[in-house]
Amino acid sequence: MKREPILNIPSVTAAFVAGLVVIHLVRLLLPADTDYETLLSLAFIPARTIGDPTAVALLPGGEGARWWSLVTYALLHGNATHLIFNCLWIAAFGTPVARRFGTGRFIAICLVTSIAGALAHLAIFPHDPTPVIGASAAGSGLMGAAARFAFDRGGPLDMFRRMDPLAPMQPAAPLLVALSQPRVIFFTLMWLGLNVLFGLGASYMPGVSGAVAWQAHIGGFAAGLLLFPLFDGATARRRDAVLQDLLRAEEEWRRSQNGEPPYHNGSS
Repeated sequence: MKREPILNIPSVTAAFVAGLVVIHLVRLLLPADTDYETLLSLAFIPARTIGDPTAVALLPGGEGARWWSLVTYALLHGNATHLIFNCLWIAAFGTPVARRFGTGRFIAICLVTSIAGALAHLAIFPHDPTPVIGASAAGSGLMGAAARFAFDRGGPLDMFRRMDPLAPMQPAAPLLVALSQPRVIFFTLMWLGLNVLFGLGASYMPGVSGAVAWQAHIGGFAAGLLLFPLFDGATARRRDAVLQDLLRAEEEWRRSQNGEPPYHNGSS
């Protein structure tokens, strides 16, 4: 069985990435004042969210922005480097998650992990007036969800064996079992270490302006890892559907090799 092309990502993942790019390009076309007001209206600002009267009164968006900014901050990025990094991150880890969860659950976990990332940042910096933007918490959440199944034997991130198309649809191991796997442990510790390094040395990194909200990354990752069972779409029906698709593709390939007409299931 051949591996699928690396750019063959699910439509919902591609739409998420494309949406982030479009939003960033539109912001580049806005006048500076308009863009700044848009950023303040949509960015997550802890002081506003906790109801600081000055922040709520002075910042655009008013009372509504206290709540919608828990999600909308993930749609904005500071520069091209920030955007590209998050898009690659989402494409890499969102692909196996979207295939397993399906469109609705994928959107739901992106929303929940974005909120979890904002709340984690809020817990540590409740009075901070600095805007927080970027889809890193959602990307971290997808990474945490992927860690629950993608390192399994034959899974999407099992680099030592050929991928089994049905492996990502098998029931995921319980959390403690998953966390006992050496590859999951190494992956998690490496990711946590990189976040600490980014948080401490962001100001010295090329293309990075402002501090890295690593607390939001960890909040998103923890939400994806812990809440995975609430969104998991690997039901018996979905596994059967994947198997039927594989059998149909194999039959069509056999017919094409024998010069037979394409296979049709049912009436035209």
